[in-house]
Amino acid sequence: MGDRHAHGQHQLHVQPHQQRLHHDVGGMKSQKGPSASQILAIVTLLPVGGTLLCLAGITLVGTLIGLAVATPVFLLFSPVLVPATLTLGLAVAGILTSGAFGITGLSSFSWILNYFRQGKSMVPESMEAAKRRVADAAAHLGQKTKDAGQTIQSKAQEGKEGTKTT
Repeated sequence: MGDRHAHGQHQLHVQPHQQRLHHDVGGMKSQKGPSASQILAIVTLLPVGGTLLCLAGITLVGTLIGLAVATPVFLLFSPVLVPATLTLGLAVAGILTSGAFGITGLSSFSWILNYFRQGKSMVPESMEAAKRRVADAAAHLGQKTKDAGQTIQSKAQEGKEGTKTT
């Protein structure tokens, strides 16, 4: 009889921590993958954010190269303030544009991260609010750029009038 128990039947003793492990593994199998709205958010915002960051880098490098090339021109032709002011204005505009692209790219990555942390689906009201915020930010940046251009232009006029009187 003891022989039959040893060869024909096997007893399985499951301990409590093994039951929890089995339950956890089963729970992982039943979890769903990302929702369609999450996949759509990644597919659209990752390329947009990456493209904007690349544009920010290209604009910054181009602006710095242009400034490095223009510096000797400033030294050689210092009496000619209009081209120098124009070059300086373009350099400021390039740096502001680079910053705008960079901030926009980083904002989209931040939004993606917060979107997944909260685990919410996209609500049309939040999309409208996001569109309004982007439009407000663009208008604010445009006004700042316009103000900077007017400041540079007024300083150029002051410098031009100063060289005429001397």
